[in-house]
Amino acid sequence: MCTRKTLPAEMISRNNFSVWSILKKCIGMELSKIAMPVVFNEPLSFLQRISEYMEHTHLIHRACSLSDSIDRMQVVAAFAVSAVASQWERTGKPFNPLLGETYELIREDEGYRLISEQVSHHPPVSAFHAQSLKQEFEFHGSIYPKLKFWGKSVEAEPKGTMTLELLKHKEAYTWTNPMCCVHNIILGKLWIEQYGTVEIVNHSTGDKCVLNFKPCGMFGKELHKVEGYIQDKSKKKRRVIYGKWTECMYSVDPKVYEANKKSDKKTAGDSKKLKPLGYLVSDDEADEMPDVQETVTVIPGSALLWRIKPRPAHSAQMYNFTSFAMTLNEVEPGMERLLAPTDCRLRPDIKAMENGDIDAASTEKERLEEKQRASRRERSKDEEDWSTRWFQPGTNPHTGAEDWLYTGGYFDRNYTDCPNIY
Repeated sequence: MCTRKTLPAEMISRNNFSVWSILKKCIGMELSKIAMPVVFNEPLSFLQRISEYMEHTHLIHRACSLSDSIDRMQVVAAFAVSAVASQWERTGKPFNPLLGETYELIREDEGYRLISEQVSHHPPVSAFHAQSLKQEFEFHGSIYPKLKFWGKSVEAEPKGTMTLELLKHKEAYTWTNPMCCVHNIILGKLWIEQYGTVEIVNHSTGDKCVLNFKPCGMFGKELHKVEGYIQDKSKKKRRVIYGKWTECMYSVDPKVYEANKKSDKKTAGDSKKLKPLGYLVSDDEADEMPDVQETVTVIPGSALLWRIKPRPAHSAQMYNFTSFAMTLNEVEPGMERLLAPTDCRLRPDIKAMENGDIDAASTEKERLEEKQRASRRERSKDEEDWSTRWFQPGTNPHTGAEDWLYTGGYFDRNYTDCPNIY
């Protein structure tokens, strides 16, 4: 098990680099084809960022242990929120995976293993599949991240469906992740918000959870807030879910929630004292990050579903990584001979950046991208299509939508026909 508590070197300063010179021609454009200087990256591949969904796997284990479907749904909802919590303050861009790149993660202490593969380059599509070591659950999906630049912010739309199967209960849950926006790309302190409606469906029982990730709003009152409800198949509201994706999530009876809301309205203070947000000011100023409002106010009678783990003390010097993220690129003794040659722990540009060598990282990134382009030209000349190794296009059996499905076999450790991408 990977155990390191820190990265080999501190984060490289971005102070001497201007992102505006690259992005000024890209307003309103999709950014996946734009080459960004490596200094704006963090030393992880997007495939490794996806594996961060698994940081709070204990919630899946808890859902497996519960006998009531509504109780299971509220814990699955907490897991769906926890899966995007590591994005808070993570303003570095992960490295774009190369076509055919893979990442494996085995956590015997948490009872699962995961494999992911970059299955398409244009458009970029990453597929992943995690499974319980005791056949309790499977969690899988394919993600088509779309990035757009809007002048002062970059908006990321993580297209693609998450599917969680609780095997003992013969249940399947599906949802899509919220939108994510990084403010102040050009000027001021970078900050992140997530917003949009996330609908979690239990395809076996007809239960549904609707979560509203709130945009921060004019006075910053809603920053990071998530609110929603669980309804059964007869559309009766059974629970209200509330909290912040950066902190914790609670569940409460809908009647208690409504009564509390009415009493809150009576005692509400004067909101005019709150400072309005920077995006109400002129275009040459930063989108000021609102002061974070009081932490979640707990309604009496609520049950805690999930609380975020504190970040390590030196996180700000380490790309704002969580303790979990610190371990993701570690190569333990003896691991290298087991890994597929396509595993992103073996990528020389990410390794150089992790070691604090920005020049080597930049040189290697350019070399790898040129190698990828040359391979594509070669295939085009020979009229060959790219063949994925561990996933195949298919239909999600629960939603009927197009998906990439794991074909199995990765952990048999036969990598003789893996492509040479590094």
